[in-house]
Amino acid sequence: MEKDASAPDPSRQCNGFSGVLYGEFTDTLNDGVRYSVSLTESALTIQRISSSPDRTKVVFNLSDCIGCRAYKGPDSADIGAYFAAYFYPFKRRWMSTGVARQRVEQCFRVALAQDPLVNLREAERWAHAIRDASVLQAPRRDGVMYTELRRPCRTMILVNPHSGRGQALQLFTGHIQAMLTEASVPYTLVITEHQNHARELVRNADLTQWDALVIMSGDGLLFEVINGMMEREDWQQAIQTPLGMLPGGSGNALAASIHHYSQSPPAWNEELLLSCGFMLCKGLVGSLDLVSVHLASSQRLFSFLSLAWGFVADVDIESEKYRHVGAIRFLMGTLVRLASLRVYQGRLAYLPAKEIPKPPNERAKATRPPFTPQQPSLCSSLPCHLVPKASPKQSSLKNCVDTNLNQNSITNSSNVITNMRPETHGNNKTTSPTDSLLPSLCQPVPENWTVVNEEDFVLVLAICHSHLAEDLWTVPGAMADDGLIHLFYVTAGISRPALLRLFLAMERGSHLAYGCPHLVYEKVRALRLEPISQQGMITVDGEVVEYGPIQAQVHPRMARLICG
Repeated sequence: MEKDASAPDPSRQCNGFSGVLYGEFTDTLNDGVRYSVSLTESALTIQRISSSPDRTKVVFNLSDCIGCRAYKGPDSADIGAYFAAYFYPFKRRWMSTGVARQRVEQCFRVALAQDPLVNLREAERWAHAIRDASVLQAPRRDGVMYTELRRPCRTMILVNPHSGRGQALQLFTGHIQAMLTEASVPYTLVITEHQNHARELVRNADLTQWDALVIMSGDGLLFEVINGMMEREDWQQAIQTPLGMLPGGSGNALAASIHHYSQSPPAWNEELLLSCGFMLCKGLVGSLDLVSVHLASSQRLFSFLSLAWGFVADVDIESEKYRHVGAIRFLMGTLVRLASLRVYQGRLAYLPAKEIPKPPNERAKATRPPFTPQQPSLCSSLPCHLVPKASPKQSSLKNCVDTNLNQNSITNSSNVITNMRPETHGNNKTTSPTDSLLPSLCQPVPENWTVVNEEDFVLVLAICHSHLAEDLWTVPGAMADDGLIHLFYVTAGISRPALLRLFLAMERGSHLAYGCPHLVYEKVRALRLEPISQQGMITVDGEVVEYGPIQAQVHPRMARLICG
């Protein structure tokens, strides 16, 4: 499926381009204009042949090239052949400051002989050489190990036509489809028809037919795909299928993070789409952390992005009604929620990343006050209020969640995930990855965990990537495979203006330097959250899940991500 891309492939160098190519070709529209074209291992240099001493030379880096093709012209009487190279270099924006990737096509006519087949073979030789050289020049970050998608890469692309403003399919046909053609990437397009369609499809599909699965939607569709993979009997092989992300939703957090990891200048909207499409065509694959999440009903699901409770979850879900306006829905939701800021009561504990976890059989009994879940509270229509703590007698009776809850009996809003499968250990299914850092939700957290003293929160956010949305740079130092959960929480007492300033600073990634006394940031390996307030929402990767005690653990580098 993949091969190591940490070093050039010698076989490709021998079989394809090696050294320098030079040729003289005419303009595709004017035979009177000629160009000298030279190809090295890293660049394509083009210079117009002219008697003028001041001849303009243009150099295109092959790291910006996604493909090249040779072809015959439409006129059967034309003995010439053509080759066209497709570049996406960084160029200055037309209407604003900064740079972004923009498409540039360089096309030449080959008419070196009277025989059309000779000319076509020469055009194919150049196209082949440019393709091979551009593969070897894919942009790589220092210190990062990549694999490389096979070529041609058999790709399944799943598009949710209703995501974001309902324009994902139009964005695909208007931008990505042409890029895939230019890069000679064969693909099968699947348009999802209902919630969990992608999950069901991936769970049952023969994934050996595909070299990559690509999502053109918001982050929710990738959540479905990952959990569909992890529900398979062959989950260990399935989850190694490289995953690609093309922004087609409102938040597009993972797409923005992938772009950020490529060390490219900031991009939004269609520029972000072009950047992610470019990385898909270049075909480098890195590692992706996943997070195993356990709910109170013993359901288990897998997250790639975030777990949120409080303000962030409220804004995400309550702003759904503004979906038609696109990403600005989150700003509208933020302003609405700020007007009636809520405080949630709960308990939070986590395993700091600096701790070396002890094996489960060596964990000593916790000496601090036990962190045990109370009976889970489901979503309610009651007004939000602070619920007094249960008495010791109540706690002793209700300190263990009923693991025999009927999944179908859980009553939630229509978009709550209730059908995730619990972890199974049947003879016919390979056991899912073990969460060695997590005790049962019925048990106290281990003594090497930190229990947060505060119980009144405005928000709790656990995130695995740099961005929470296209314009929210939440964890500037995060990486897709850093093996960390980045935990943020904001305690009660923060004013509305201060909270608004905090999120405005997050657009620039400067919120951690803001000096807000109510904001706490920790790098953790695992966490547990026990809501006490009866009303509230918990989201995983932007999807509402069962409300109640929840805990999670990171699994480093479990999945594969197409990146740059």
